[in-house]
Amino acid sequence: MTAATEAGSPVLVLNSGSSSLKYQLLKPGTADVLAQGTVAKIGESTGLTTHRVGGERFESDRPVPDHGAALASLTEQFEQHGPDLDRAGIVAVGHRVVHGGPDFSDPVVIDAAVLDQIRDLIPLAPLHNPGAIAGIEAAQQRFPDVPHVAVFDTAFFATLPPAARTYAIPRELAEEHRIRKYGMHGTSHQFVAGAVAETLGRPLAELNQIVLHLGNGCSASAVRGGVAIDTSMGLTPLQGLVMGTRSGDVDPSLHGFLHAQAGLSIEEIDTVLNKQSGLKGLAGENDFRELEKLRAAGNEYAQLAFDVYVHRLKHYLGAYLVQLGRLDALTFTAGVGENTASVRAATVAGLEGLGLVIDPELNQAPSREARVISTTGSRTQILVVPTNEELAIGRQALALAGR
Repeated sequence: MTAATEAGSPVLVLNSGSSSLKYQLLKPGTADVLAQGTVAKIGESTGLTTHRVGGERFESDRPVPDHGAALASLTEQFEQHGPDLDRAGIVAVGHRVVHGGPDFSDPVVIDAAVLDQIRDLIPLAPLHNPGAIAGIEAAQQRFPDVPHVAVFDTAFFATLPPAARTYAIPRELAEEHRIRKYGMHGTSHQFVAGAVAETLGRPLAELNQIVLHLGNGCSASAVRGGVAIDTSMGLTPLQGLVMGTRSGDVDPSLHGFLHAQAGLSIEEIDTVLNKQSGLKGLAGENDFRELEKLRAAGNEYAQLAFDVYVHRLKHYLGAYLVQLGRLDALTFTAGVGENTASVRAATVAGLEGLGLVIDPELNQAPSREARVISTTGSRTQILVVPTNEELAIGRQALALAGR
């Protein structure tokens, strides 16, 4: 495949969840997005499909009983509002798969054996991998003549050294059940680390970086020379930072305590920690924009939630700085990281002695571009870099399709 062909070759990127399907039709070579949208409320009594193309937005509110119907709804939107998928010249379909377990450290063209392996990994991601499988199967039926490529959220963290990925539990138990730190958001962390090198005009191989992916889900990574050496999420996405509805790190005995003292089942405890904790559990609100409004109004619970959130960020920032030994770049990305100046300022407040000095004006200045927000004299560059997981998936799918 020539460079010219790559630049003009569109890829359809699908992100299938248990009840939603997000999609983009894009040209990875130029980063042009031709169309994008979401099919929501799959399997519910009401459905909602949103399609954006050419600056316009179109909606359909018909029920979407399953992922096959979601692909049909997606296809209908392209047929009615463009561009025509059958004439677009799609060269690959890229699929986001959350968990690749110990088996997948790189993107892979999906065949029956690969699909069986992803299915075998469901116990490691019971909330995520089933939706991805359903989306893959539906898309393969709709687009049977192009390669389908799985890009795994865990793949970037396959490089974690044994000391970073190993839990101190009986070795035989860990090996039998594939228990280790896998990490998530790897596609985002890898993309952002590369974008930082481009923004700074420095070789990726010479940079020590910490990347903070802060959205409703949050994760941190330590990246040396483009290779991940640690990350905050673990066997599941629950470990690590405080998130929108997830607790992040808690005492491992909390499960036993809540079972014995509150009479909660394992399933109920899992629901509490994944869906009712984090910012929502502390302040009743997991949308950071609403949390900031409450904090501005003097709500003490919102302030506490903010402080706990930042405290955990500083904890991981310090830990990873020590592991790296030298920090060249600290980067904020994802919805909260890109848009909430107060979080960025609070995270590095008091760390001037460690070489982290933020420029208040640059930090507050609104922008959707990758940018440096540290002062000229800061030893460590502090950046805001918009993540683009769809583009990263599209690029990797195109690379495999061209082989």
